[in-house]
Amino acid sequence: MASKLNNSRKTPCELCPLRPLPHFREFTSEELDFVSDFKKGELTVDPGAVVLLEGARSAHLYTVLTGWAFRYKMLEDGRRQILNYVMPGDLVGLQGSITGEMQHSVEALSTVTLCVFERTQLHTLFSRYPTLAYDITWIAAREERILDEHLLSIGRRTAIERAAYLLAFLAQRAKVLKMVEGRMLLPITQQHVADTLGLSIVHTNKTLKKLADRGAIVWRDRSCDVVDQEALRAISGWYGVEEKSRPFI
Repeated sequence: MASKLNNSRKTPCELCPLRPLPHFREFTSEELDFVSDFKKGELTVDPGAVVLLEGARSAHLYTVLTGWAFRYKMLEDGRRQILNYVMPGDLVGLQGSITGEMQHSVEALSTVTLCVFERTQLHTLFSRYPTLAYDITWIAAREERILDEHLLSIGRRTAIERAAYLLAFLAQRAKVLKMVEGRMLLPITQQHVADTLGLSIVHTNKTLKKLADRGAIVWRDRSCDVVDQEALRAISGWYGVEEKSRPFI
């Protein structure tokens, strides 16, 4: 469970594999030049490694280039609440720019590649590039909207509705980002699901079995195969969020 910083920037910003995706907005040449200078390298993180730790201070911000991770908080007795899942194009560590210390941790689900940015240049971004500053505000507002939906799910949906919503949500995001080809395999365990939904592992296991019995999913070793996204949406009462071209840094 290691991480390795590569300062050579092996993926030039102009050749970023995320830019051709219609999901993301295009940069102007001036914005691209700034982001290319803003980026100081890439960080490769192994599955299970902690990218950012709650209470720590970091000199860097990160954009996920490839892979899956999740944000979480821990209680003193070791109980964990997963807050959200992190995928390509997501900005990680912005909270530390505002509060000084991270108020949550981030752990890699799969091998993750992160674009590394120096936090000290964030002021330059806001003062000289208003469209990029707006993009960061948009990203923060989007995260708030997602957390609103997660809170609604935990507070008011039944266990099977919560599980169906979570899997439908992750499947939609992975599909838009073209992270899956053919089978919709989500790299999560039942413990991840339990820690996201606020359920015991036993209750989670029984709930996921109900979804499997309905033909919506197939649970595999450390992954979930989403077979029927429409069934998950119908069960949860959540039909997705249609996003037009979205920003990323």
